[in-house]
Amino acid sequence: MTVHIAIPEPTSSDTAYNQRSLPQYISALQSAGALATIVPLHERQDRIARLLMGVQGVLLPGSGFDMDPERYGESRIPACGDADPARVAVDELLLQDAFNLHKPILGICYGVQTLNVWLNGSLIQDLAQDGKTEVNHAPGRQNNEAHAITIAPGTCLAGLVQPGEVLVNSSHHQAIRHVGDNLTVSAISPKDGVIEGVELASEDHFVVGVQWHPERTYTTSAFSRAIFQKFVESVAAWQPRHIQESVA
Repeated sequence: MTVHIAIPEPTSSDTAYNQRSLPQYISALQSAGALATIVPLHERQDRIARLLMGVQGVLLPGSGFDMDPERYGESRIPACGDADPARVAVDELLLQDAFNLHKPILGICYGVQTLNVWLNGSLIQDLAQDGKTEVNHAPGRQNNEAHAITIAPGTCLAGLVQPGEVLVNSSHHQAIRHVGDNLTVSAISPKDGVIEGVELASEDHFVVGVQWHPERTYTTSAFSRAIFQKFVESVAAWQPRHIQESVA
């Protein structure tokens, strides 16, 4: 049976960004054996809820916008970009549905940031302003080996790649500061300590977030393919979570 994975439109207003980025996510999922269900950002909540009844997993993609720092209790600094309230609202619907029913989740770049904030974590509003200058985390879309990451032993990511440092692409100026509830750090940038990957501390709920863009290197990187394959395998194995009613 083919599995269906929900992907929100990356942005509510940047058509060029959406047209450039969405096909890469769709292609990666298709190559791994899944079909993408695109969730419009301007749809009514009840229609989104009905759409989610037909999907078994959630992929939160990157975005050209930033998370509103008020969501994690901070005042905005000048280097923090504009927020996208429509994307935030849809992400929250998808996250609530996925956590309620234990649907697998993969968060990428902005997607891992929104996952972290939704779980009561916080972000670095701008890496340069925060003193993280040893690594260029936004060298351009064409650089597929922007910097190294170190993966924590015993994590899901560690099971997908050989031990040691791995080179990844990079396209962000914000990152996780304080990790959200029940998340564990699975990867860091060793030169500056920037968090590059997190996972939910759960044996029966696949939730993985990465700060880089494996969809961009799916055809050239075995590690990128392994991330999507593991995600899709988890989605294929998902069974609806039944909430038992208490008996008086």
